[in-house]
Amino acid sequence: MKLEMMQRCTLTWSLSLVVGLGAASADAAAQARDTTPDPRVGLRAGWTDAGTAIENLRLVAHVDRPERFVNPADMGDFGVANSDLAFRGNLVFQGNFNGFQIWDVSTPSTPKLRTSFVCPGGQGDLSVHGNLLFMSVEETRGRLDCGTQGVPDSVSTDRFRGVRIFDISNLDAPRQVAAVQSCRGSHTHTLVTDPKDKENVYVYISGTSIARSPRELTGCSRGGPEDTTSSYFRIEVVKVPLAAPQDARIVSMPRIFADTAGNIAGLWMGGPHGPGTQQTSVTNQCHDITVYPELGLAAGACSGNGILLDISDVVNPKRIDEVIDPNFAYWHSATFNNDGSTVLYTDEWGGGVAARCRATDRPEWGANAIFSLTGRTLRHESYYKLPAPQTAQENCVAHNGSLIPVPGRDIMAQAWYQGGVSVFDFTNPDRPFEIAYFDRGPMSDKLVLGGFWSAYWYDGHIYGSEIGRGLDVFALTPSEFLTANEIAAAKLAKMEVSNPQLQQRFTWPAAFVVARAYVDGLAREDALRGKWAADVRAALDRAERARGAVRRTALTQLATRLEKDAVGSPASARVAALAKTVRELARGR
Repeated sequence: MKLEMMQRCTLTWSLSLVVGLGAASADAAAQARDTTPDPRVGLRAGWTDAGTAIENLRLVAHVDRPERFVNPADMGDFGVANSDLAFRGNLVFQGNFNGFQIWDVSTPSTPKLRTSFVCPGGQGDLSVHGNLLFMSVEETRGRLDCGTQGVPDSVSTDRFRGVRIFDISNLDAPRQVAAVQSCRGSHTHTLVTDPKDKENVYVYISGTSIARSPRELTGCSRGGPEDTTSSYFRIEVVKVPLAAPQDARIVSMPRIFADTAGNIAGLWMGGPHGPGTQQTSVTNQCHDITVYPELGLAAGACSGNGILLDISDVVNPKRIDEVIDPNFAYWHSATFNNDGSTVLYTDEWGGGVAARCRATDRPEWGANAIFSLTGRTLRHESYYKLPAPQTAQENCVAHNGSLIPVPGRDIMAQAWYQGGVSVFDFTNPDRPFEIAYFDRGPMSDKLVLGGFWSAYWYDGHIYGSEIGRGLDVFALTPSEFLTANEIAAAKLAKMEVSNPQLQQRFTWPAAFVVARAYVDGLAREDALRGKWAADVRAALDRAERARGAVRRTALTQLATRLEKDAVGSPASARVAALAKTVRELARGR
């Protein structure tokens, strides 16, 4: 497609997708896109020298894949592709189909490779808890001993498919201490902490591959829905004693797709939903299960359905709601907003290896579906898709991301494979809009696997796992969509550990910049009149300049006023959160 045609499609597609922002800001964003071609269109291709486009982000650092995790003869070699990320302290753990890497990011602008560990077997998705590192293994080449020779026999005692557990107390020499076998292997896993159980952690295994022969692992079955012993239509729950991780074992295999009659295949059975709809996968597996232990809830992206689980009993999760969408081909992942009132699900149409962000692709396909969560019921609100069409040479679809902890707002950084990284706001769940992005041109002049597997906020930066190129580090920059106060406040939500699919509630200290961040967000959306925001800012400035009893009195008076303003406000919860921050400032917290 010629560049000028791509640009015209970009403008039309952007307007159809950026259905968010509340009033003036949305209109301004639309007008800007109406007159300015998206710089992501027409970027130069190249493995190491592709063209780039960036807005409201700064590329802080890029490091290439290390030796043994790259194939110079095949830039898209799946066997050495980078995958997901986990974080602990100043360390980034990067999964790979050939093992994992550990990066020291004490200085984010200069990541240093601390360890590279070869251990093939699949995506290699990682989670970390203390000195334990968990790794998913699904491919039949996986071996118990992490060997690279594979397993040629169809049935073998050498094969490993499941979740590996490593002791990483010595980062330079990770040591496998447990290998929990499962019938379908572990495509992904979710580390689950139980607020009531400090002695153990749990792992939900999501397997998506064919089940093993029972001759290789006792109890496995390839039976269909009529077989109550089938290895399909379930997940596995692993209990890991922290004092003895070598004793980790599967303790339950919940039938979370069953109906009230006991049919283990109680949800979507696969196929089209009607003319002009997607061909949606059968619900016999979950790809990702995102848990939010503080809420006692989990959101499962389960091939043909999005589901909601009660995990108050971690070992025995119970399905409490399910949704289906004729625009979704494969429910892939899920993210709660911070207060649990919204759930975002992604559709991995094309499996991540196809070009699904072309100008000719429907904007509701391969996108995010955003649901409000009232009580324990999901209700569809809108879609969000990367608002810049990509070429037929770029694998692109919605993939992994995480929240950015801006007070009072729901903002997410998300990977779109070769569509790059998109940062967007879904505070109003029926009107999401993009606020920042980074994109590189295609890996090649033909379709080659590449792009961002995941993009996660961690301790002040966004880290992107680039499948074919390495690791990227980004910083947000102020814009009309995000102020310096909001960025600074996000950095105060400290994180000591972060794992995919394990959400923790963000909290912020009582700080003037946090209060100002709330005000900035409210003023931008005109949730309260501009003069109100100006008066509150002025009161905060006066209080900050004051000291001792004068400051406390000024802040207490402001908090009282804000508590009254919150009553009946269209943004009452956010004004109340601002009032709470100001009152805590007055108390010296």
